[in-house]
Amino acid sequence: MAEIGNKVKLNAGWLAARSTEVNLTGTQLTTTHPPSITPSSPWMEASVPGTVLGTLVKNKVVPDPFYGLANETIIDIADSGREYYTFWFFTTFQCKLQSESQHLDLNFRAINYSAEVYINGHKKVLPKGMFRRHSLDVSEVLHTDGKNLLAVLVHPPDHPGRIPDKGGQGGDHEIGKDVAAQYVEGWDWMTPIRDRNTGIWDEVSISRTGPVKIIDPHLVSTFFDDYKRVYLHATIEIQNRSSWVSDCSVKIQVTAELEGNICLVEHLQAQKVSVPTGSIIQYTFPQLYFYKPNLWWPNGMGKQYLYNVVISIDVDGFGESDSWSHDFGFRKIESDIDPATGGRLFKVNGQRIFIRGGNWILSDGLLRLSEKRYHTDIKFHADMNFNMIRCWGGGLAERPEFYHYCDIYGLLVWQEFWITGDVDGRGDPKSNPDGPLDHDLFLLCARDTVKLLRNHPSLALWVGGNEQVPPPDINDALKSDLKLHPHFQPSENNQLMSVLSLTAEDPSEYLDGTRIYIQGSMWDGFANGKGDFSDGPYEIQYPENFFKDNFYNYGFNPEVGSVGMPVAATIRATMPPEGWRIPLFKKLPSGYIEEVPNPIWDYHKYIPYSKPCHVQSQIELYGSPKDLDDFCLKAQLANYIQYRALIEGWNSRMWKKYTGFLIWKTQNPWTGLRGQFYDHLLDQTAGFFGCRCAAEPIHVQLNLCTYFIEVVNTTSNEISGVAIEASVWDLEGMCPYFKVFEKLSLPPKQTSSIAEMEYPTYKNSKPVYFLLLKLYKVSNDGIISRNFYWLHQFGGDYKKLEPYRKINIPIQVTSKVNIKGSSYEVRMNVQNNSKNAESSRLTYKNNFINRQDLGDLDSNSLLLENKEQTNEKCSTSFFSKIWRRGSIENNSSRLVETNGNDVGVAFFLHFEVHDSKAEENEEGDTRILPVHYSDNYFSLVPGEAMSINLSFEAPPGVTPKITLHGWNLSQSFTVC
Repeated sequence: MAEIGNKVKLNAGWLAARSTEVNLTGTQLTTTHPPSITPSSPWMEASVPGTVLGTLVKNKVVPDPFYGLANETIIDIADSGREYYTFWFFTTFQCKLQSESQHLDLNFRAINYSAEVYINGHKKVLPKGMFRRHSLDVSEVLHTDGKNLLAVLVHPPDHPGRIPDKGGQGGDHEIGKDVAAQYVEGWDWMTPIRDRNTGIWDEVSISRTGPVKIIDPHLVSTFFDDYKRVYLHATIEIQNRSSWVSDCSVKIQVTAELEGNICLVEHLQAQKVSVPTGSIIQYTFPQLYFYKPNLWWPNGMGKQYLYNVVISIDVDGFGESDSWSHDFGFRKIESDIDPATGGRLFKVNGQRIFIRGGNWILSDGLLRLSEKRYHTDIKFHADMNFNMIRCWGGGLAERPEFYHYCDIYGLLVWQEFWITGDVDGRGDPKSNPDGPLDHDLFLLCARDTVKLLRNHPSLALWVGGNEQVPPPDINDALKSDLKLHPHFQPSENNQLMSVLSLTAEDPSEYLDGTRIYIQGSMWDGFANGKGDFSDGPYEIQYPENFFKDNFYNYGFNPEVGSVGMPVAATIRATMPPEGWRIPLFKKLPSGYIEEVPNPIWDYHKYIPYSKPCHVQSQIELYGSPKDLDDFCLKAQLANYIQYRALIEGWNSRMWKKYTGFLIWKTQNPWTGLRGQFYDHLLDQTAGFFGCRCAAEPIHVQLNLCTYFIEVVNTTSNEISGVAIEASVWDLEGMCPYFKVFEKLSLPPKQTSSIAEMEYPTYKNSKPVYFLLLKLYKVSNDGIISRNFYWLHQFGGDYKKLEPYRKINIPIQVTSKVNIKGSSYEVRMNVQNNSKNAESSRLTYKNNFINRQDLGDLDSNSLLLENKEQTNEKCSTSFFSKIWRRGSIENNSSRLVETNGNDVGVAFFLHFEVHDSKAEENEEGDTRILPVHYSDNYFSLVPGEAMSINLSFEAPPGVTPKITLHGWNLSQSFTVC
């Protein structure tokens, strides 16, 4: 039963059937002949929200299209016709109104592509467009007994297109004629989606109101006096659905959550408003004043403070008629072109932010979207220390749940509209340059999307399209609709801007007005700013290339990418045995090695680890792989190096040449084999942790071109009283080079060059060696940043690491496990127990510290590594709530160690979590996923110890087992 002001989601109990197999009308289905599942009926359990193909996969009518070559066995809509994927969806819901003044709305947050809705025998038509909301007042057709029948006939996009033999970007581009996601005809990273995502793909709900309804509130904050004086502006639309003038009390309440789940009401204001009968009016509240509120900051710059804003309406003679609530962050985002670099520059709350982030398509290619999955996705991005996600134009206008977690974890969002050059003006065959056929529909969907998302503090900018500008009339309309309010226009004269904003229209009366609109992803400060395809590259590189001055010539690269092979367990879980064959390594006459993948890898868009005549195989550097496990492990070594070097190369020229970059791409919406930091099953590659290392707010690194040690300080504070410890270790466990650089001061927002590494020029330097860099506070030896490299001499390789796998390093692991229901939080202390005279004389007393000790620096995205502290990620983390409440059901400790007797670096250690019983019975993929790690794929020099935190949720009835693997552990061993 929907209460006033609260929606009830209709996400269970749905049935579905192909329309051509149902010989009943919508009226019959919702009156005399409601469907049921029987052996002879076409009806099956449906996925809502979801798609037709998702429902067919769920019921095993078709195989999993993400497994092996199974997608090739599923009929494509181009061959079947649109009717084949036109489906009925049916459910019932319980609701009846308690008075004639009440109204019930049936809400569809998105349908692809059009639909006919039947409720209790009454028909309503939902117009076209994948990205628009529909709200139907169904008050007059509800059954008096409260049981209501709902049937929805969903039609696919009008122009689903055909997949050419050569495939290509967006198939034959016909999908671009509709206002819909364009990736569904396939891309160089994605196989075609056979139903083109037809379905009720987003939330369905019912909501009850009184005679007056609140529509699309808009919240805006303005700042003065160096962010000390802040105003909250709010504008709403009010609809009076009664037959009389409604006298209302309109209230706004702002609440702050304090420690211990205590809430403080910061503001409560009520105003009298009269709304004429049958009308919709716009009402703007008097602005609310705040003095020094807590601000919302991006990941790595500060905390993500959120206030709760509640707007409600009481109607005289009726009572509460409607209410609306939203979490809101006080922050100001500004953007302009940086005169020093020519790149797009972003400021948040007056502070420059160096953008380090990634491109995002969508969570799942079959639109099996869920709040839980979104939580994991966004937390993974925060765990990598990223601060921006770009929602690519060929994908989705992302959902409020996506933005909710971006708000919580501090990920700025670049949201693109549904234009991409491959489908809107170029390609083979040549695509339609004029965008969708219905420009008015496109603009209607765009404006509705703005209203849906504009109150999220994480939303940073709107972009017209990917590698393309929208058609002139659409582009001009978007520029007009999304023009900035004077307060948010860039200006050097803040006092003048303050005067202008006070005399201008209230900013909350704009459609948005707080964020810039950029016409395309390579215009106006992105790439070369002219749309000349100056983004990329997208392939394997020599690590040192990223540091070269000529690697990328422009200030902000919106797409730069590389490899992304997952671990072997993922290959086995997503492919039949014939897909487990590793590539053939074919030596060309030039001496370069070409990789020839098996057909299944090729279908899954594998991108090689070599680029003939340009980049030698980064797998073969370690020796020829023997099997799938060996290949995937060596791929992880390359993944780690590749992405750490990519980010460190940009770090090295922060603000001198670059203002930011976005990696293409962070994940795959299916079981792809390229450009990803975690796979579709939610297991991280080593590249994930290479990014995590390199994108630290304060980071010590080695410039792979100059061999200078550098420190990157992206914070607003000078860091003083710190030192750098640099040590080189050889394969015999000796330390031929050790040096401490003391009395360092690191300026804010700057990369500082400290000193040149001398070791590679030593007379007897080794062909393969390890380098450990530690930036630490002198006062307490607390490590701020730690970075471990494996390196070879110029022109060499890593083949000497192959025999290094045979040594046996003694490892000690102390684990502490906290369990609350199915949630686990585990702290591992891992120590390399090998010692010799060299290691015993060196300092290993450094402790990992909370980066917040350095001032106003945020460490929300970093799991604390101090042995005396616990992990408190953020107030929404259920693991941190477990710690604070102290209500742990199970708390156990354990110590295990190996019997190794060799001395050396414990190399490339990584944890995995498995279902212990399934593993004993060899029941397929036994991994428990996802797992959040404070670090993984790490190495320890002799005598060194490190704390690693793990958090995960185990399925019911599953006993998790945590194992530690390593390059030179004789075998993996169970630590918990």
